Amino acid sequence: MSERFLVTGGNRLSGEVSVSGAKNSVLKLMAAALLAEGTTTITNCPDILDVPLMAEVLRGLGCEVVLEGDEVAITTPAEPEYHADFPAVTQFRASVCVLGPLVARCRRAVVALPGGDAIGSRPLDMHQSGLRLLGAKSEIQHGCVVAEAEDLHGASIRLAFPSVGATENILMAAVLAQGETVIDNAAREPDIVDLCNMLGRMGARIEGAGTSTLTIQGVRELRPTTHRVIGDRIVAATWGVAAAMTRGDVRVRGVNPRHLALVLDKLRAAGAEVTTEADGFRVVQADRPRAVNFATLPFPGFPTDLQPMAIGLAAIADGTSMITENVFEARFRFVEEMIRLGANARTDGHHAVVRGIPHLSSAPVWSSDIRAGAGLVLAGLVADGTTEVHDVYHIDRGYPRFVEDLTDLGGDIERVAAAD
Repeated sequence: MSERFLVTGGNRLSGEVSVSGAKNSVLKLMAAALLAEGTTTITNCPDILDVPLMAEVLRGLGCEVVLEGDEVAITTPAEPEYHADFPAVTQFRASVCVLGPLVARCRRAVVALPGGDAIGSRPLDMHQSGLRLLGAKSEIQHGCVVAEAEDLHGASIRLAFPSVGATENILMAAVLAQGETVIDNAAREPDIVDLCNMLGRMGARIEGAGTSTLTIQGVRELRPTTHRVIGDRIVAATWGVAAAMTRGDVRVRGVNPRHLALVLDKLRAAGAEVTTEADGFRVVQADRPRAVNFATLPFPGFPTDLQPMAIGLAAIADGTSMITENVFEARFRFVEEMIRLGANARTDGHHAVVRGIPHLSSAPVWSSDIRAGAGLVLAGLVADGTTEVHDVYHIDRGYPRFVEDLTDLGGDIERVAAAD
């Protein structure tokens, strides 16, 4: 059923909220279970729509998948299927991360081109070129990525851009390749480190996790393991920005604050009092936020996934902010919806200029992706009246207990069936 959120502005958020496992990590960890015969258990899984979707992808490849609470148990057969061409694959981008493990285990893969968020072009060129350097043949045929290799061998691979997805696929193929693989200009995101840690538990030999150079010594086989997903830094930061926008006081638990060092510095620059703890942080905003400039970059830069929240903060800040998008060119589609809410914003290529106003005004708006949807809800929290946010299934793909957590913090939000 199509649903919408009704968000009534004016409430100050306060209280404590805990975040669960990272969406951008858990789906790749589930795919990594393909690399070892037997049962791999992943804990601290978020209750989001993409987890059962990935479970369906793995079941289609011959795995038995059991979801129970915040755990997922994946039993991978001795000979997995290699053809991932079914409806679940096309519904979300992360499904492409089965490509590397399938090439490693089966020496072949047919993966339908994935769908997902409308945030711009995300081609698979670097995924394919990396696999080719490892000895695979790869091309696009009939709407699928087709890869095949008699043997995989180590290689020296330099990525043109530190793509998270390409790093993950090449890494997961290289762990079972013969010899040494070096990935230069690799992504450094905490999700990559989480994947490297799980692969290490499975018997992979990886050095350099968290740096721009990964060195992998291939092994003959991996073993199943149990692994806990890291906390979701994007969800955590969303609540931090919400606290700043509503002049609130919110403590966030369940995340490593070092994963959000730059984000928390930006909130401090906006006038918030930010304190960190071993497993989280607290944001207290007493006055209207100050304008701050943002530029999205790969980790450790400001996350592109938080760009809609940055624009929401800028929209009600005191002063003018410049937001530069360096990762996904279409992410500024979100700005059109912010303008419906009264934001004084204009875009020019990779840049958005936002002149803050004291309050936004309610209007019906539409989510185009996970983060845009969350950003629109945050904007609704500081708008006069009740804002209708449509296409909220996007938000459900990335935020567990979104309505419940926001309500517990004092937000006025209701989930209702969308009008015909």
